[in-house]
Amino acid sequence: MTDRDEQFDRAGLSYGHNAVDRARPELRRGVPVLIADGAVVIAVVAAEVVTPENLAWLAAVAGSEPNLALTANRANVLHINPTGHDCITLPVADHMTADVLRGLADPTSDLDQPLRGPFQRDMERPADAVFAAVKLCKLAQVLPAAVYAVCGDGDGVVLTRSQGLLAVHAADVDAFETRSSLSLTQVTAAAVPLADAEDARILAFRPADGSLEHLAIVIGEPPTGAPVLTRLHSECFTGDLLGSLRCDCGEQLRGAVREITEAGGGILLYLAQEGRGIGLINKLRAYRLQDQGFDTIDANERLGFDADERVFLPAAEMLKKLGYGQVRLMTNNPDKMAGLTQYGIAVTERVPHAFPANNHNEFYLATKKRRSGHHL
Repeated sequence: MTDRDEQFDRAGLSYGHNAVDRARPELRRGVPVLIADGAVVIAVVAAEVVTPENLAWLAAVAGSEPNLALTANRANVLHINPTGHDCITLPVADHMTADVLRGLADPTSDLDQPLRGPFQRDMERPADAVFAAVKLCKLAQVLPAAVYAVCGDGDGVVLTRSQGLLAVHAADVDAFETRSSLSLTQVTAAAVPLADAEDARILAFRPADGSLEHLAIVIGEPPTGAPVLTRLHSECFTGDLLGSLRCDCGEQLRGAVREITEAGGGILLYLAQEGRGIGLINKLRAYRLQDQGFDTIDANERLGFDADERVFLPAAEMLKKLGYGQVRLMTNNPDKMAGLTQYGIAVTERVPHAFPANNHNEFYLATKKRRSGHHL
């Protein structure tokens, strides 16, 4: 433990996995969060919700000039030359008001502001706390851009005591998804007859941090000694519930239930990973970008995300807790096969799972085939 960590421990900070989950709504509300990495402490505000007030707070209270941290994907869209790092930082210049900073984070207005910059970027590798700030924004499902200021020695302790700010450690942010997945515990189960599967049960798995549950829909009584017919389905509010024609998610969900029933049983894992892991609001932003002519992958990257932010460890852990180590996987996505294999689930067969395109999603499906290698 470093001197800085000991200093924070004496302040009574709630370092650890649960503190990261508590920090997510703080960022969404525009409340500063402290992130430490043992060498540096930074005060962070999500760029999406930066205001003149919290921007001034960062400069005045944190004790140093603010900076803007962007992902390399977002920086590339803004024509900021790469630095060789996944995170790029810019000093907040005098003309960078809160409105300007929100605009740099949000690409939906890029076409209205084509000429921005030049930007002065820091060529040095950002501190681990800065990388953690951007990741924490992703975990909070806001745009992955953070405004931050470096705290002076001891200032972070003072801020937690005097203003009640939450503090987290960069290493805990980095490990959050893995620890959350490994801590999944079944909390309840109930029989839920479905339109195409009357013999169905829904089992809810909750992580120890208390964040969103993942669901397992078990149809019939699939034996644990043989590969089980399985579908991994990431939640899609627009497609699953509203019947959106922009994707094929609703058809895949209902089609999987039918096919599993016809096959005599199996499992559908319903994962709380909306929008390939970027969240519903950011998915809607991606739709706006698609309406401007960008494909689904470019849209996610313009937002600052990777093309797919999902982690398939929760699915593997649920299968193991249900007693299954082998699956016949209903998918067209090679990443799902690789993800389950990576986490110790044997994929013995890929079962094709495709549906005809319509005039609203044909470009979307073609993009998945051409750029992501989907078997369509």
